[in-house]
Amino acid sequence: RSRGPDAPPTPPPPLNSSAGEKGLRAENERLFQEFVAFCSRHTKDDPEFISYLSGCHQRTSPEYLASVEFHNVLSRCLTQVQGRSGKIYVCINEFCTAFRAHSQRRRAVTPGPANTQDAPAALASQTPSEPAKPCVGSKQQIRYLENLLRVYANEIRQLQEQELDFEELDSQLSAYLQESLLMGRLMHVFKRLCQLRDCSSLTGRVIEQRISYCGTRYPEVNLCIEELINQPEAFPDFADILKVVQEASDRHSLGLPKDQMEAMAADAFRDVNAQLQEQRRLDLVYNFGSHPTDQYQTNTDPAMGGVELAQHLQCNQALDVQRLEEVITQFAQLQVKSEEEQQGGRPPR
Repeated sequence: RSRGPDAPPTPPPPLNSSAGEKGLRAENERLFQEFVAFCSRHTKDDPEFISYLSGCHQRTSPEYLASVEFHNVLSRCLTQVQGRSGKIYVCINEFCTAFRAHSQRRRAVTPGPANTQDAPAALASQTPSEPAKPCVGSKQQIRYLENLLRVYANEIRQLQEQELDFEELDSQLSAYLQESLLMGRLMHVFKRLCQLRDCSSLTGRVIEQRISYCGTRYPEVNLCIEELINQPEAFPDFADILKVVQEASDRHSLGLPKDQMEAMAADAFRDVNAQLQEQRRLDLVYNFGSHPTDQYQTNTDPAMGGVELAQHLQCNQALDVQRLEEVITQFAQLQVKSEEEQQGGRPPR
């Protein structure tokens, strides 16, 4: 039965016996399924949210799932979403942050949430029952950096609440640029804090996950392309892919003809850019917004209520695919022409 927004959290069962721990685990599981069922009804347009939440839940340590701390998070979030459905995405993000902090794959303390503004809270979420690595830095250094993170997070929050007009777009003192600068400082302090606490600085974001590639029948070429696309801030163009294919062919003596390498590079260019775009799209979906956008709901998308706008967007998408094919063909032809001119002893025009 759904509880009202003002209903107090359900008290957890006593943990004075193994039966009490099993009862708390079962109660937490029931509340989590109730939360998932409620969110599923209000996020039908974004099913990836629920699948991602369920995946994080499965990778969480059993000790945390049977803890009083998890029960308190469940009760609070369930009460919030039932009383105010606009808080669903905020609560899902809170759950994912807690799950990543207590993942079975990590024995260290919390490395940080997907949203960098919640880093101070995530770093403070370690429970006494969790085994922690010995800190490299002193307690005074760690306390100072944690306080500095809170200061930066509060300043970023205030800047996000300010209005930005057209006159400020060209100003070096605009709230947007100040927010970006503070976010960079926050991330620098956060990474330094992770070093002092001897824990990973990975946040669990989709964009940090490695992309695998096996689009060709040559493992040597696949490995070289995979190394290229997993470099920081990588988004290679056709020339980069073709260069990697040619180098792999020469290094491993594959003896690939020029036409085959160009066709292979064109296919790889389409595949890897589609994977990179999907990775960045999912990263944006899972980490979208800030506290001023808590009231955002997907059913307010104008394209969902306007047939003409939806058709126009679909036409733009088809046009984008067509132009991408034209660009690939154009660069392939220029590459062939340039090589022919160099082999003929004529300088390329």
